[in-house]
Amino acid sequence: MEIPKIDVGDVLTMKKQHPCGGNTFRVLRVGSDIRIVCEKCGHDVTVARVKLEKNIKKIKKAEDCNNA
Repeated sequence: MEIPKIDVGDVLTMKKQHPCGGNTFRVLRVGSDIRIVCEKCGHDVTVARVKLEKNIKKIKKAEDCNNA
């Protein structure tokens, strides 16, 4: 099983939607817990890395987000 490389500024597309209807989150802090903010409503959440990694569908790197 491959461990995903998550950096600050990356945009994560999750398997499940946030209650506001958005499913993309920007990474604010990385450690044993990861702090993410919803791109749609701006709500920020701190989630355990293990739990978050199970729910990631796709990772868009920060460099790709800045160029697009």
